[in-house]
Amino acid sequence: MSSEINILFLGGAKRVSLAERFIKAGELLGYRVNIFSYELDPFVPISSVAKVIPGLRWNDPALFQDLDRVIGQEHMNIILPFVDAAITFLASFKENRKDVFIPVSDLAVCEIFFNKLKSNNWFIENNFPVPVDNDTYPKIAKPLTGSASKGIEIISDADSMMEFQKKNNMNNYLIQRYIEGDEYTVDIYIDQKNNVLATVPRKRLEITGGEVTKALTVKDDSLISLANSIATTAKLKGPVNIQFIKEQQTGSVYVMEINTRFGGGVIATIEAGADFTKMLLMEYLGLPVEPISDWKNNLIMMRTNREFFAYATNN
Repeated sequence: MSSEINILFLGGAKRVSLAERFIKAGELLGYRVNIFSYELDPFVPISSVAKVIPGLRWNDPALFQDLDRVIGQEHMNIILPFVDAAITFLASFKENRKDVFIPVSDLAVCEIFFNKLKSNNWFIENNFPVPVDNDTYPKIAKPLTGSASKGIEIISDADSMMEFQKKNNMNNYLIQRYIEGDEYTVDIYIDQKNNVLATVPRKRLEITGGEVTKALTVKDDSLISLANSIATTAKLKGPVNIQFIKEQQTGSVYVMEINTRFGGGVIATIEAGADFTKMLLMEYLGLPVEPISDWKNNLIMMRTNREFFAYATNN
């Protein structure tokens, strides 16, 4: 096996910190990790640590063929999705490329959790707690395939609901009871044999544009147990994150959604000692990976903006 590992991010645009962690994890294992990112725009922050490959849109019919071309030209070893639309594509693509390590869940699983109504129904069918809609207000309306809190609306009363129904196609939304409480993301790494290797809850202290900008690692056994149960029942694979909310008034915990990819705040989990990047590389290399549970509790991650520069050309 080569002493270099080439990793292709699909839509990795701003995931500079994670790319750096992969490079560091490779060094610890004695490998040089090269990062590439498949993008529509060549001027993205990850270009500071990765080679940007001009790509096609996720719904382009030529995408399969183009990705095959990229794999061949750049000798890719691992492919990872960083936008939701790329997840289902990769889940389908991996069936034809067994020579590349693509640690995503199976297509049927990804399709369930890409759609909020399907995932909500799956949670109910498998007896996992969700905030079921009832006659009370406020309610929350979520676009079925939205991400990063885009398009979410809080509906305060019956009149507001009538206005919302007039303006929107209700078939495109999941309506739930609005929960006032603390939000948690649980990062989980599951190997390709469906063994859970690490589970790290982090409390979302500050959110900007739908993505966490301040988080606190929390050793909450009830969250860990619930997240592990969901992961094994759903037969998830690779790095995933599950979002929960703990109701302020009752302390009840509800599952909100599953993202079958690296979460934006996974750096907190890695820094706490559950190094998902090292786990993933070791799994690719066929090395034994031991489960990790002794990660650091009460670690706060604070994120800031970073500036990157490049010279624009007319090409």
